[in-house]
Amino acid sequence: MAVYTQVSDDALADFLAGYDLGKAVSFKGIAEGVENSNYYLETTTGRYILTLFEKRMNAADLPYFIGLKQHLAAKGFPCPEPLAGKDGQTLRTLEGRPAVIISFLEGLSPKHPTPAQCRALGEGLAQMHISLIDFGMERANSLGPASWPRLWKGQASAADNLQPGLADLIEADLAEARPQNLTLPRGTIHADLFDDNAFFLGETLSGVIDFYFACTDALAYDLAICLNAWAFEDGAGNALEYNFSKGANLIAGYESVRPLEPAEREALPVLARGAALRFFLTRLIDWTSTPEGALVKPKNPLEYAARLAFHRKVKTAEGYGA
Repeated sequence: MAVYTQVSDDALADFLAGYDLGKAVSFKGIAEGVENSNYYLETTTGRYILTLFEKRMNAADLPYFIGLKQHLAAKGFPCPEPLAGKDGQTLRTLEGRPAVIISFLEGLSPKHPTPAQCRALGEGLAQMHISLIDFGMERANSLGPASWPRLWKGQASAADNLQPGLADLIEADLAEARPQNLTLPRGTIHADLFDDNAFFLGETLSGVIDFYFACTDALAYDLAICLNAWAFEDGAGNALEYNFSKGANLIAGYESVRPLEPAEREALPVLARGAALRFFLTRLIDWTSTPEGALVKPKNPLEYAARLAFHRKVKTAEGYGA
């Protein structure tokens, strides 16, 4: 982890005393993730996840994230449910950090998702959107199109160092891939539903986690993010390729629950290109600013430069298998 808070045995015992969850049996840090400190927690009553929110997290957003998961859990959507302590509070303090205990979800994250898993993911994404129609809280997308010029500022030379001529291509993307004057259905979106944030039991979606980029935005933008995350794979010579079967299944799964409106289908190419640009930019910043020897290894932004190259050629939703 980039930031990691150690929890002493005494602090954990005192923390658990505020719950009706029994005593700790096993407690182990989770290596994945870069935003917060997460632990597997097993007590005499079951298995849970303990999250400590680090300084990079805006504390003012925490009630939104907790309320979002409580709302989804109440609707029966498979997501971690924040657990209340004896005083009825879900958000507490541990080792000087805001902390929460959430329910444990069974399943595995697929390293190489199948078309059937992509369809199930699409269905689950649409079910999540529908479940959140009556969620009363809102949060602006801090990494939406308005932020992209700021993220790109001063990064042109770094892009060209990665791939000569890339900076000019990104400049064109900034001009062409920012959804403007689009009137699309909006609601609460996950905004980061990569394969490591979804659990499966076989080909059945068993859970969705890590809602800490969730926000209010165009629903179809969430689908575009998932196309980038789930439908690309290494092809011949390790060149990144779009898997039309996976993309078509993801879209079909989504539309089996919530059919896209004509305006959403028309906007899908620019939304997919914009989503790829957003992740390219944040990866580029991490790539150039993460100190050498840091515990977290930054992800290669060229993976999203390859996605952008594909999206530049797509003009209609049919180009994604819709």
